[in-house]
Amino acid sequence: MEKGRMVMWRASGRRWALLLFVFLLGVGIGRLSLPQGLGTNSPLLAGPFFGGKQEVRLPAAFAPLAEAYGTLQAKYYDPSQLNDESLARGAVKGMLEALGDPYTAYMTREELARFQESLSTSIEGIGAEVMLLGGRVTVISPIEGSPAERAGIRPNDQIVEVNGESLEGLDLTTAVNKIRGPKGTKAVLKVLRPGHEEPIVLEIVRDRIPLETVRTQLLEREGKTYAWIRVTSFNEDTAERFLAAMRQAEEDGAEGFLVDLRGNPGGYLEAAKKILEALVPREGVMYMIEGRDGKREVAHSKLKGTPPPLVVLVDEGSASASEIVAASLKAHGYPVVGVRSFGKGTVQSTADLASGGALKLTIAKWLDPNGEWIHGKGVEPTVVVEPAPYAKLPPVSSDKPLGQGQAGKQVEVLQKTLAALGYAPGREDGYFDAGTAAALRKFQADHGLSASGEADPATQGVLWDALYQKIRNPDDDPQLQKALEVLAQEPVPAR
Repeated sequence: MEKGRMVMWRASGRRWALLLFVFLLGVGIGRLSLPQGLGTNSPLLAGPFFGGKQEVRLPAAFAPLAEAYGTLQAKYYDPSQLNDESLARGAVKGMLEALGDPYTAYMTREELARFQESLSTSIEGIGAEVMLLGGRVTVISPIEGSPAERAGIRPNDQIVEVNGESLEGLDLTTAVNKIRGPKGTKAVLKVLRPGHEEPIVLEIVRDRIPLETVRTQLLEREGKTYAWIRVTSFNEDTAERFLAAMRQAEEDGAEGFLVDLRGNPGGYLEAAKKILEALVPREGVMYMIEGRDGKREVAHSKLKGTPPPLVVLVDEGSASASEIVAASLKAHGYPVVGVRSFGKGTVQSTADLASGGALKLTIAKWLDPNGEWIHGKGVEPTVVVEPAPYAKLPPVSSDKPLGQGQAGKQVEVLQKTLAALGYAPGREDGYFDAGTAAALRKFQADHGLSASGEADPATQGVLWDALYQKIRNPDDDPQLQKALEVLAQEPVPAR
């Protein structure tokens, strides 16, 4: 690796990149990074398919592969289906799937091209980060402000159908290709959500999504000013933007910082590293990388002075690189507020193949400063605060107006939405009575709608817009408000 800058993987077969990776439902599907001293100009496997010169000899256990191929060529009833490229691709995918590692996968030439496109500053699609869990496409987090978030996609949603086509049994790459698409096209998703018995149907119009990964807002608490810095993912310029935001906030009078990593699915390890170098005190340990040989490389901070007072926020959508930041800061005494994070503690690398495709495979795991591995466990907050109950409500979604005398899940969602917005329906059990109609008429009148007392599609849309704005309002965010309280009471982390 060239000192002082990131080296991206290119089609030479000799450069490797480490990545903290989830699939992105835009044009691209991942992010790359290479930390200092790891994987430089040294292929992990030697052989003609990995840019090396040494021949790879398969062990005898692979004999059934050759036998199966020969038998297919000799006896399969439809020879026109025996495409060598497809068979080879299927064999490779099957071999990798046998590892049981959702982060190790094969990418075709086309998939690799989309992977590299994802390194741009904007994407097209619905804007959600996903992975395969239990055989289903599971949302890690929607991107803030994306069509997916606006439509009501939430962490842990399982996408089982798109535009009437089932995703059951598909590998992640194939499923992702069906969900994403160009700007202006429509994706109708059927979603399973924990706690909801019936599937939720969400209609999303794909769009171009600028990846503005750092957002800052000044908040007041007890006469003091604090900077709320939201980091939505770790892209190539995230660290520079984050550090610039901190400097500007200090110039504007901020006395402490709320580093909000909720819904952040990860990204460049190098970006997380640069941020930690400015926050972890006295050149302390930031994290460790442990390779297959068990040896650990320890990353140290560059900060020699006193760290700024701050509190970190995490949730179940905080994964990978964001967990490195949270775990590291927690180990150095910074409070962490929210709920347990996702739990991804492995590092991936990509290698090109002679065919033009590539392998993405797990090559190491990362540990926190205490040597703890959070994989499958997540980062436990020091102060546990659940999100507001209404933050997980889906949109009211019914083709026909909902009115008095009707009952069901959509009516229940309607009632809970009205209650969250301050229009008490009197009941939230899913039966549409006179009290529900009265609450709905009041909402309609307040929002310039015809006060019919029925939830027609127009009313459903305005209801969701109002709830979405409430969810995004910092004053209605119990996790953020608790973090402010903690920051005001305990502004300086333990030394």
